[in-house]
Amino acid sequence: MSKQIRAAYELAKERYAELGVDTDATLQKLAQVAISLHCWQGDDVGGFEDPDRGLSGGIMATGNYLGKARTAVELRQDLDKAYSLIPGRHRLNLHAIYLETDKPTPRNEIEPRHFAKWVEWARENGHGLDFNPTCFSHPLADDGFTLSHADAGVRQFWIEHCRASREIGAYFGRELGTTAVTNIWIPDGYKDTPIDRAAPRQRLLESLDQVFAQQLDPAHNLDAVESKLFGIGSESYVVGSHEFYLGYAASRQKLLCLDAGHFHPTETIADKISSTLLYVPELLLHVSRGVRWDSDHVVTLTDELQAIMQEIVRGAYLDRVHIGLDFFDASINRIAAWTIGTRNALRALLLALLEPIEKMRALELDGDYTGRLALLEELKGMPFGAVWDYYCLERSVPVGIAFLDEIRAYEKQTLSQRT
Repeated sequence: MSKQIRAAYELAKERYAELGVDTDATLQKLAQVAISLHCWQGDDVGGFEDPDRGLSGGIMATGNYLGKARTAVELRQDLDKAYSLIPGRHRLNLHAIYLETDKPTPRNEIEPRHFAKWVEWARENGHGLDFNPTCFSHPLADDGFTLSHADAGVRQFWIEHCRASREIGAYFGRELGTTAVTNIWIPDGYKDTPIDRAAPRQRLLESLDQVFAQQLDPAHNLDAVESKLFGIGSESYVVGSHEFYLGYAASRQKLLCLDAGHFHPTETIADKISSTLLYVPELLLHVSRGVRWDSDHVVTLTDELQAIMQEIVRGAYLDRVHIGLDFFDASINRIAAWTIGTRNALRALLLALLEPIEKMRALELDGDYTGRLALLEELKGMPFGAVWDYYCLERSVPVGIAFLDEIRAYEKQTLSQRT
């Protein structure tokens, strides 16, 4: 099989060379990109703070597939399996509720020591770590408000939680030698039409300024803020809208997080990348797949996904964009969800890297839109699959759908034993 894969790659290499694309150099670029997998796919956003507490604050995971991770040890075991099926060296995005502690710890008192085992695991496996405060599934978030709450005491609790989370992000960066991105998303909003839209946003602005008051070394931690159009329980009004966070990130020079499922179904975050990067230093992307609403489906190789990666590559933004995933599907094998979603994100990125960008840009600048259209359509039939298969082979991960055989064997041997 490897002989045929290499032979197919050599033919594809010749085809791309005719367009001026060096596939060897392209694969070297792809190998340098680290996707940040999201820990919450492995246990349906439950975490280990209080496993008996249900989800709230606009979060929902549907399905009950066998083998859900019940402990951090099991979650890391499942992640190890997923990473072994994905080419390249990648990161992990942790939420605060994935702490490990022997006694209940209030969220505003979490410390780096509660994540020491995650750091040890990441160091051993060559993963970087990213972080998120968990501003949902908590008694002080059950009325739908956190950092914008009308009660100053509740706001202070969440301010302290977010401050502690930034310290943990900085700890990850120091210990692992790779910068952590700490991203803040809150569920704040109203189910029905509010009277006062301004006051919660003013309170959110003031709370965020307090969260970010302490300067942290950007070599260790970068701060991001994430918007949303609407959610469960906030259908009519979300405090942290796109306009709010774009203004905040631009004025405070923070990273802006664009989640592919947090906008109107007719919008795509691909079109927002070049505009926002004129005003903010860097972007964080949460690559997801919304279906009718923010339902966080597993990423598939859609036109929208390809458009996102094309925009990153065509704009030469790879060094300013952090790519993370954000979906949680409990109706299918959770390791398969990670594997399929991440491999699709990488395949879309490979497609973008294989474009003869300078040639396409020259056609556009010359006003040759006929040539531009013809080339774009011709690229759709190029043998990128042979290049992808070769990339997987060279990095010792399953080629094609062979990863599914390993996942099914793992399900039989490990996941099915969990009750």
